[in-house]
Amino acid sequence: MSIGSVLDLLRPDFPDITISKIRFLESEGLIRPERTPSGYRRFSVADYERLRFVLTAQRDQYLPLKVIKEQLEAIDSGAATLGVREARARAHSLRGVKEYTEDDAPAAPRRLGVVPGEITPEELRFDVAVRLTRADLLAKAGIEERFLDDLLRAGLIVPGAGGFFEADAVTLARAAKAMAEFGLEARHLRAFKLAADREAALVAQIAAPIAKSRDADARARAEETVRELAALSLNLHAALVKAAVRTALGN
Repeated sequence: MSIGSVLDLLRPDFPDITISKIRFLESEGLIRPERTPSGYRRFSVADYERLRFVLTAQRDQYLPLKVIKEQLEAIDSGAATLGVREARARAHSLRGVKEYTEDDAPAAPRRLGVVPGEITPEELRFDVAVRLTRADLLAKAGIEERFLDDLLRAGLIVPGAGGFFEADAVTLARAAKAMAEFGLEARHLRAFKLAADREAALVAQIAAPIAKSRDADARARAEETVRELAALSLNLHAALVKAAVRTALGN
C-alpha cells in the first residue's frame, strides 16, 4: 500500500493522523516500510498493523514513544505479539475477506475521518504523464477553437513542452465552459488563476527546505509534503467559498 492508502485506512479510527506523523514515526524507527526504486514508501499489512499498534498505544495508554519502541522490540524478538487473531482479521479485511468466529459481536459505529468529497493527498499524485494535442483537448473538453484561445490568452491553460497539454487542462476547460454559460468570460476567471498561483507558491516555499536536505529520500518527502499541503489548501478553499456563499445568501 502507498502511504496515502494507509492514511485513508487509519483515519476512521485516528482522525488526526497525517502523512507527516507517519513519516515522523518512521524517522524514530517505529515503522520500517520498504522503498520503491523511485523512493516511494510501500507498506505491507504487517507495517500497517505495526503502525496501528503504535497509534493505539499513544491514544489509549498515553505511552511515550520510548516505551512503545521497547514493546515493539519485544514483539520483534518473539517475546510478545501484536495480537494474532486481531492482526489476522484485519489482514483479511484489507484483502476484502471477512473472517468470522464465535466471538464476533456487532462493531461500534466508526467515525468518518474524511468528509465525503474531501480531496486527499493521494489524489494529487502524478505518476503517469499525459500528453494531449490541441485537437485532443478540444475534443475531450467539448470546446471551440476560439474559446480555447481565450483560455490561453488569460493564462488559465498553459501548454507544456512541445505544445502538448496535461490531462488537467481538460477538467479546467470544461469548468470554464460551464461557467461561461453564466456569463463569466475567460478574463473574469483570471482571479482564480492568480489565487491558485499564490497558494502553490506558498506550498512550494514550505516544501523547499525539505527538498534541499541531504537525506536520500529528501525529494520524496518534499513531494509528499507538497501533496499534503495542496490537498489541505484545496479543502480549506472549498470550505471558505461555501461559508462565504452561505453568508451571501443569508443562511
